[in-house]
Amino acid sequence: MKKLFAWAAFVLLGMAVSTVCAQETKAERKAKRDAERARLRAEEQVQDQISYEEALEALKSNQFVLEADQVVFRTGQTAFVNTGTNFVLVNGNRGTVQVAFNTMYPGPNGIGGVTVDGTVSGIELKTDKEGNVDYNFTIVGIGISAQIFLTLYKDGNSATVDISPNFNNNNMTLSGTVVPLSQSNIFKGRAW
Repeated sequence: MKKLFAWAAFVLLGMAVSTVCAQETKAERKAKRDAERARLRAEEQVQDQISYEEALEALKSNQFVLEADQVVFRTGQTAFVNTGTNFVLVNGNRGTVQVAFNTMYPGPNGIGGVTVDGTVSGIELKTDKEGNVDYNFTIVGIGISAQIFLTLYKDGNSATVDISPNFNNNNMTLSGTVVPLSQSNIFKGRAW
């Protein structure tokens, strides 16, 4: 009987120790997981800050491309598009606006849309209290005359650009990322 009682006590003690060890292991795993998440968030914030500073410097030097991944038409319809063929480019005092959709019709630019080149003028760069940057300019050329309103958001290089043509009401909004011209990966169609 004593052996049975000693054996049961030994088993209960072993179960208690294993439960305590398991709880410590769960707590340790949770602490490690939380620490890893915090480290990843910190790395992401640093990368976003670097992207923001690169984009801001590109805007200041007038050497940038907004590579769009989404187009919003004036009716509110949204289309997700290829970043390599949908962009607003500024290179000094020259600019290009290109939209191209995945259609069977090649369009005037040969890639399913329109590409227009022009001269950039009236550049205004302002930063608000929150760190968002407004970059506005006018682009005038043979195929375009429009006001361009670009907003770079403080949390990285994400931006939107509103294109407001001077001769009609076909406003369009492009959303994407601002990258320096030297780092862009775009394909330009035939311009007019």
